[in-house]
Amino acid sequence: MINRLVKFSHKVYEKDFVAATDGNLSLRLDNNKIAITPTAVNKGELTAGDIITIDLNGNKLSGKGKPSTETKIHLLAYKLRPEIKAVVHCHPTFATAFATAGLDLTKPVFPEVILGLGPVPLCKYATPSTNELTDSMKPFIRYAWAMLLQNHGAVTFGTDIEEAYFRMEKLEHAAKILFLSKILGGPIELNNLQLQKLYSIAENTYGIKIKNKVNNNQNRFANKLNLDSLTNGNISFTEIIEARLRARAGNPTFNNLNLKFDSKVDEEKKLIINSKSTIEKLIKDFNS
Repeated sequence: MINRLVKFSHKVYEKDFVAATDGNLSLRLDNNKIAITPTAVNKGELTAGDIITIDLNGNKLSGKGKPSTETKIHLLAYKLRPEIKAVVHCHPTFATAFATAGLDLTKPVFPEVILGLGPVPLCKYATPSTNELTDSMKPFIRYAWAMLLQNHGAVTFGTDIEEAYFRMEKLEHAAKILFLSKILGGPIELNNLQLQKLYSIAENTYGIKIKNKVNNNQNRFANKLNLDSLTNGNISFTEIIEARLRARAGNPTFNNLNLKFDSKVDEEKKLIINSKSTIEKLIKDFNS
């Protein structure tokens, strides 16, 4: 298993997912033992003798040198997700560019990403190697297989080291295409009908119930507005449309129960709506 960890450490360096001594990888050896890359070692030059073993509390068990300074990222995943057996943290160029711009990758665009990776949320910026970083991951750790770390990089998880690595590769590939598509006018998102067809194929062909997984654990690719929450105050037409677009995009950081509006908005320039029936009609028209 250690040799597999070394192999994929070399691959992240060869793929330019990391530079210099950046990045860290780990895998679960048993229920209480983790193999992890050391700090300040180039991943392209890593050897089996460099690998360090730690327990789930971060205590060093064997190996020379010091465990990665980002050990907390790995331990969070292993403690809260028993199915996770490997973690890869890198700074891939295009995925990190999205993270640096404060953009998540939750919009349904690529069938292979929807089925194999799922929505990739953005964790707000936090100082690396601190508890602030793991705190920023906690809202998404229960369901996400990949995350963007604002102004930092990306992290992927897998049931083995191969899966965790390939998710990082898929994430970077998707981010690169999305970046280029923006130059051409922006990506065209898949609609609800197209998504349902994908879920059906996944279930009938591969036995994977993606639809239920997305609805329950990934905050839905196509959410619905909560009408009662919208009638607690004056809501503008612009805000309703923006909320619907964001929900349809599947943004897991968006909570339509906590909408906040600017009371200083020039009401002559915006249509103010405080009738539930009017809101229902607007959403019905928008969905049609």
